[in-house]
Amino acid sequence: MAKELNYNLLEDETRECPFKYFKSIRDLENPVYFMPELQAFYVSKYQDIRYVKKHPEIFSNDIYKLGYDSRGNSKNIAEEYRTSNGWARVSTLQRTDPPVHTKYRNLIKEAFSVRRIRLMTKYIETMVNDLLDNIIDQGSCDFMWDFAVPLPCTVIADQLGVPREKIWDLKRWSDAMLAPGGGFTNDQQALECAKQVVEAQNFFARVIDQRRQSPQDDIITSLALAKIKDSPDDEERPLTMFELQDLLDQLLTGGNETTTNAIGSGMMMLLQNPQLIIKLQENPNLIKNFIEESLRFETPVLHLWRLTLEDTELNGTKIPKGSRIALGYASGNRDESIFDDPEFFDIERKKAGAHLAFGSGPHHCPGAALARQEMYSAFTIFLRRVENIRATNPKETFEHVPSSFLRGLKNLEISFDSAGKGRYFPDASVY
Repeated sequence: MAKELNYNLLEDETRECPFKYFKSIRDLENPVYFMPELQAFYVSKYQDIRYVKKHPEIFSNDIYKLGYDSRGNSKNIAEEYRTSNGWARVSTLQRTDPPVHTKYRNLIKEAFSVRRIRLMTKYIETMVNDLLDNIIDQGSCDFMWDFAVPLPCTVIADQLGVPREKIWDLKRWSDAMLAPGGGFTNDQQALECAKQVVEAQNFFARVIDQRRQSPQDDIITSLALAKIKDSPDDEERPLTMFELQDLLDQLLTGGNETTTNAIGSGMMMLLQNPQLIIKLQENPNLIKNFIEESLRFETPVLHLWRLTLEDTELNGTKIPKGSRIALGYASGNRDESIFDDPEFFDIERKKAGAHLAFGSGPHHCPGAALARQEMYSAFTIFLRRVENIRATNPKETFEHVPSSFLRGLKNLEISFDSAGKGRYFPDASVY
């Protein structure tokens, strides 16, 4: 009989600090563990995660391909409301395998290319300086809501072609899109989330119609006018509204939530290790590696899903066809066989960039370059213009938003002193 560990990812204590749980799974003789609370096989080791991602013919991204539905009652209620009142979920980027995944990914590839992100450096630096201007004379702020949230929300709004006055709606809609999947919403909360998702869909539908009439230089225009082939021999066709809504759902959530969480976690690590603040201020060339180490140590997406399309075996564990797989990125990023002393936060770590925070292979996060640039510009400018950064409450416990798969802080109250320096434009690309 397989060993059952004395942890539960859905209980508050474990959810707040899941890393002991993940280590206990890695330490098992068979470190692919059936996690009862998720009803999924949890893949805890770095190399096993890489193996799964390389074999979509066995481990599919389309977790509903075999008719398997593990979303739970509350999420079903949300989906029913969305289907009846908006546009039902279809599979585009996240829940497809190549070659279907590839045709959708090609639609957004250029918008998030390294070449384009390099050209956005000064623009992102302007966003950072603007946000800092709003708070620097106050001497304190909620770093999450005054800085870490509005920075990526503003950037993704601009890239999509959504007016900036809508950024707080974008954040609210993005949270609603993700919350039911986190395992902590009841029926009423899930229904309220679905209503907000439909509100977002109706907004995007209006913008799509506008862009078809009056194209602009933005992602929504590009998608609204795009054409694809369902197979090489088929005629090109425009994207359906269902496809457009699913793509915008993923671009919105992926374009702000994980970057917000990563920026917040980076600041949390500095507050917990204040000597590093001075070290980074004296050696800004370490900021790039600090960012990679932050992504490794406090991975913003704990895990993502796969579905087995056949009976298989992974690292000694037999897995039946139709099983749900959780790829434990946060666990893999602390795998002792890959990272020396992985529980130590080391901004000079040699292999920090080998982390799995952005995934790998065909499903490597398309927005990784943008996220890295936002983080790099944010910390480069913040650490130049601000000094004596500290937690406003010395007993800060750093509470996270309840979720089984995302890791982000609720709030982060900090205090600081102005360094007396003006707006800073290093024009520094992370690439």
